[in-house]
Amino acid sequence: MAVNLTKEELKQYDGKDGHKAYVAIDGTIYDVTDVDAWKNGEHHGNVAGKDLSEVITTAPHKKSVLAKLPVVGKLV
Repeated sequence: MAVNLTKEELKQYDGKDGHKAYVAIDGTIYDVTDVDAWKNGEHHGNVAGKDLSEVITTAPHKKSVLAKLPVVGKLV
């Protein structure tokens, strides 16, 4: 089931207090909840619940990790 979320709605998915952890990249929202590196919604100074399209281009892994993540929906 794909969902559409605004940036404001995406903020709810910060991985804290039992919330799921979602990040948006290039308009697609990915679920990082079960990724150990995203424990508590944080990963190398980045936080879940945000559009990280700019940030991922500077990450060592670039976008190669995205294929392994469940797609939740679209950022609108």
